[in-house]
Amino acid sequence: MQSLQIESPVELPLALRLIRLRASLPWMPAMRRCLIALPFVLLPALACAEGERIGAVDTVFKLIGPDHKIVVEAYDDPAVEGVTCYVSRAKTGGVKGALGLAEDKSEASIACRQVGPIRVAKPLPRQDEVFNERISLVFKKLRIVRMVDAKRNTLVYLTYSDRLIEGSPQNSVTAVPVDRATPIPLK
Repeated sequence: MQSLQIESPVELPLALRLIRLRASLPWMPAMRRCLIALPFVLLPALACAEGERIGAVDTVFKLIGPDHKIVVEAYDDPAVEGVTCYVSRAKTGGVKGALGLAEDKSEASIACRQVGPIRVAKPLPRQDEVFNERISLVFKKLRIVRMVDAKRNTLVYLTYSDRLIEGSPQNSVTAVPVDRATPIPLK
């Protein structure tokens, strides 16, 4: 029996080259586990409801990936017909931003307005989270909370961000007065 002598790696069959490559990369099984787990980490982030994008302005040019920007999104209050909240916030660009791995800044501004006749279908709690949107892969959320000021017949909306460990004190508040002829029903 003669043994086959191969002088150049180009002459190796593809399967043999892949076996040699795998043996030289001991971290490959860990990488495979990470790739298998990635969809389970990303799916909850992708499933979050986002506001309707109204517009955006670029703030920093990035050579690779999208630019950093400020986005303005509209959120219709699901329990109060006729009220829309407009939120402006920073959105990180670059490669991390394009892949959804960047952590957006905690700063946001909110302005809620009456955009039609206000109708409340069912009684509202005094305080309720109306919207939330992830602003990092897993740990950070932008939240919008509705509070009812019954004495003044006004809907107050607060936006802030929180993290799994610690939130941010930065916040913004706005109010939508409701005509006294339409009292806000409370739970």
